[in-house]
Amino acid sequence: MISSRTRAVVLMLPLVFSLAAFPQTLSSQLKKAVADPQAPAGSTDPLGRETPAGTVFGFLQAAQAGNFRTAAQYLQFRTSTREAEREDTAAKLKTVIDRGFQGSLKNISSQPEGNVQPGVAADRQVLGLLSAGDVEVQLDLVRTNDPSSGRIWLIAQDTVERLPELYDQLQARQIEKEMPSALVTNALLGIPLWQWLAMLLALPLAALVGWLLVRVIAAPRAAWAKYRHQAQRKPWTPLSGPLWLLFAVVVHGLAVSYLRLPLLQRHYYVRISVVMLIVAATWLALRIVSRAMRRLRDRAIAMGRKGTGSLILLGQRVLNLVLIIISVLGILGSLGFNLTTALAGLGIGGLAVAFAAQKTLENLFGGVSLLGDEVIRVGDVCRIGERVGTVEDISLRSTRLRTVERTEMSIPNGSLATMNLENLTRRDKFLFNGKLALRYETSADQLRYVLAEIRRMFYEHPKVETASARVRFLEFGESALNLEFFSYILTVDNGEFTAIREDLLLRIMDIVTNSGAAFAFPSQTLYMARDQGMDTAKTEAAVATVQRWREEKHLPFPDFAPADISEFRGSIAYPQPDSAVGNHK
Repeated sequence: MISSRTRAVVLMLPLVFSLAAFPQTLSSQLKKAVADPQAPAGSTDPLGRETPAGTVFGFLQAAQAGNFRTAAQYLQFRTSTREAEREDTAAKLKTVIDRGFQGSLKNISSQPEGNVQPGVAADRQVLGLLSAGDVEVQLDLVRTNDPSSGRIWLIAQDTVERLPELYDQLQARQIEKEMPSALVTNALLGIPLWQWLAMLLALPLAALVGWLLVRVIAAPRAAWAKYRHQAQRKPWTPLSGPLWLLFAVVVHGLAVSYLRLPLLQRHYYVRISVVMLIVAATWLALRIVSRAMRRLRDRAIAMGRKGTGSLILLGQRVLNLVLIIISVLGILGSLGFNLTTALAGLGIGGLAVAFAAQKTLENLFGGVSLLGDEVIRVGDVCRIGERVGTVEDISLRSTRLRTVERTEMSIPNGSLATMNLENLTRRDKFLFNGKLALRYETSADQLRYVLAEIRRMFYEHPKVETASARVRFLEFGESALNLEFFSYILTVDNGEFTAIREDLLLRIMDIVTNSGAAFAFPSQTLYMARDQGMDTAKTEAAVATVQRWREEKHLPFPDFAPADISEFRGSIAYPQPDSAVGNHK
């Protein structure tokens, strides 16, 4: 078993790798910060100041690289300001922004016109506040005309002129005074080494605090189980992993917030943290959906609704897919991608996929139809075409059957929804139907004996449905006297049915044997006899009768007259006077 400490280390690896990759990510972003990635084609300003985002990121990139001469070109000065004073002001602005900026770089516009802000002039942008001590200054951008670059954005002069006051309010950190100067003065990608060490040391602290919070949440449940004398579950429930990651990321973010990272580095750290939070939240949502759907499915199966249980399983898979798509879109949005374009592309791509995957969608809706109507369930024995098998799984695309030959057969749900499907599991009784062929030498009384004894046997048998049981003399066949028997066997188990059928067939054989008759075989019999000719007396009597009909104009062709039919109806005694039914009446 994996210990909780090992699991904690494993689950923290994504955050560690994200922080390890942070310098490379930051470096690549800084290389393209001067020219805004969404700047319009045909840019004329070499410093990328045509958009508010280009100005802010360009200044931060240049200042972080220590190129304050370039950084000063993003600020609006009076024409009389000396070059050295401009560079010193740019350096002070970098310090003030890193330590006292209140706002978000994510909301800075990447369009030349900027964002529409109520109460703000069209040629100005309010980015946030610069705070130091009791002094608060609004960080503004202003759009001006440059003779060589055209319309560009600069950090407004009224903000620049109050920088000395802000800078004087900033006090050196006591913790930095107590640290070796090498950790404070040396930096990696704009972050002092002591801050890198602090972020790494905060990882195990965040992991420990997250673990303790999970234990605190699980404590009431464990106490209740102990009070009810139930088996206590381990604290690491299926939800504890994502909860731990969620708490650890939040705690690490709170710890890093006290370090006051430089603004640009803080911006990318927040992006990484948001990505980790989305991953943790998605993981937690998937676990919650899995547990909830499993309980609903178990409850449906316990109530005998296996089809509903299979439909819940299908719904769980679809819901998991939706959660993952939402998570990916959230991650792309947190990384700065334009979701409007992504969603539009997703819609167009969805239409293309829908046309290209018609069969897949047909199978999906076919599976939903099968499960919703509960035509079949997992575990049912079905006949599909000429094949018989047991349903093992109903997935998004197909249904799998285990045939009687023990092979696995997969049928697309779309095709299955249009096929003739016979569910053998749901029958309430078995049909027992067949023919009995006796030799032509069998006399009428022998035939009566066989019919009566088989009927009596059906009525006496406890597994034969009396109301539906019947045995009748069917026809004169080519080589046999054919009898038909029909009844229902009162069982739903196929093995028991075969045993009952065997018992009935053996009893029928005994009845035929006891009657002195025999079963007929497909054969032809040639009789050798002297031709006696036709009976002359009977022939003359028949001809005379027909002649009398002609004379009386009562020739019954093409049929008897309606009055004669009405007179004939019911004149034959049925059943025969010596039959059991006739005597009973």
